[in-house]
Amino acid sequence: MTKSKTELKNASKFLSYVLRHCPEDIDLQLDSEGWASISELIAKAQPEIKLSESLIIDVVLTSDKRRFKISDDGLKIRANQGHSIDVDLNLTSKKPPSILYHGTATRFLDSILAQGLVSGQRHHVHLSTDIATASSVGQRYGKPIVLKIDSASMAAQGHTFFLSDNSVWLVDSVPATFISVEG
Repeated sequence: MTKSKTELKNASKFLSYVLRHCPEDIDLQLDSEGWASISELIAKAQPEIKLSESLIIDVVLTSDKRRFKISDDGLKIRANQGHSIDVDLNLTSKKPPSILYHGTATRFLDSILAQGLVSGQRHHVHLSTDIATASSVGQRYGKPIVLKIDSASMAAQGHTFFLSDNSVWLVDSVPATFISVEG
């Protein structure tokens, strides 16, 4: 059965919420690496949302943001990044491209230029390799602005970067000295 865009979007939002932020809201147990049993997730999502294994797989396969990953045995699911809860994604540090981008809203610009980018309630600051993605992210928070990050200089000064399974670059923070406004 073909899933509607609304059904996929609602399921994706629900999965983001419980797998990245509040599994306890449905009494779901995540392991130390953020994995949850798909069968347990389906059972505990009721009556909040009607999930099925096929719907979950469709969300994972059709999401342009690739926020989720299914385990090799097909029994578990986890979010790739963006957690506000304590999980160990077993990320390996990687050398970043010379320049990365961060999208935000213009109303945050003065604070960012003064204090830098901090992870806030999440584990990492999220960065992208292209301006279009950063701009799209920034639009979620208001009038977008794209920040250019001198990631080569950061890495040279000892900052550690990670690349998530869905190609989002992650770093603990970005000091203001490495940030400029794109364009």
